[in-house]
Amino acid sequence: MTLIEESIERRLLIRDESLAVSVIVPVYNEVESLPHLITEIAKSLTESGLSYEIICVDDGSKDGSAQLLKVEAQKRPDLKAVLLRRNYGQTAAMAAGFYYARSHSIVTLDGDLQNDPADIPLLLAKLAEGYDLVSGWRQKRQDAALTRLLPSKLANLLIGRVTGVKLHDYGCSLKAYRAEVVADMNLYGELHRFLPALAYIEGANITEIPVRHHARRFGQSKYGLGRTFRVVMDLLTIYFMKTFLTRPMHVFGLFGLLSTALGTTLGLYLTFLKLGLGQSIGNRPLLILAVLLVVGGVQLFSFGLLAELLMRTYHESQGRPIYRVREVVGKNVN
Repeated sequence: MTLIEESIERRLLIRDESLAVSVIVPVYNEVESLPHLITEIAKSLTESGLSYEIICVDDGSKDGSAQLLKVEAQKRPDLKAVLLRRNYGQTAAMAAGFYYARSHSIVTLDGDLQNDPADIPLLLAKLAEGYDLVSGWRQKRQDAALTRLLPSKLANLLIGRVTGVKLHDYGCSLKAYRAEVVADMNLYGELHRFLPALAYIEGANITEIPVRHHARRFGQSKYGLGRTFRVVMDLLTIYFMKTFLTRPMHVFGLFGLLSTALGTTLGLYLTFLKLGLGQSIGNRPLLILAVLLVVGGVQLFSFGLLAELLMRTYHESQGRPIYRVREVVGKNVN
């Protein structure tokens, strides 16, 4: 067993069976919202009779959120404050929350009070039906139509088509997970938005349910159109992981062979013109294109071979399987 596998195994083994859910809240400059949010989460879960822990991950806030969380965590046994050294982004904050969660069921939501903590029991009930991930769907979203709703709808359509996971609302942070689904996910960039797609790659059973959504009461939104480029780049990464993660040669090799074949065909044609018809080909742009296609094809094919070696090294060095087992049934199962 590798060090990474041992670390994951330890995190799964120290799960607290007495906890029904770990609620993870990434926080960045939400000092006004936090007291209300923590109270509402505790009220919702207490009234539902669910044991819980709240993990607030402060992502380098500058408005006093970290200080407030430190004070609250010292007073409340149900609250754990994880304070990051600087602002790493929501993906890193969620990854930290996953690491420190102790329950077998995990719920994430934003710290701005737009997600409703009263929906947490609904997500957990759906998770208990046998799903690995339950995503919230903000049917009546309370955001600006032009700058938030329209880009979000377009993004959801694009992400669903590229990843194959059809969800109405990828951007909703209110989601419920089984701990083992996120235990070995390595998150970076803006990949928190694509957690359903990443879970789908691992064979997770995914669904969504409608949840409530409220207008922002305090502070300012941290999202904007500026994130579009990063999201698109991460979407391309997800598509490659989903389609060619264990067989990169299939894409690099294919384009390499096509490019080489086309360049060779053009080269043979130009050779016929030169030797067969006696025409001059030195000043023809087609000659340059043929050379570039052949050289580019060889490079793409070489990239494919290197990518294959890297993927084999990745899986073999970590002992990471290329499959995920949902369940093993039998009398003599080791």
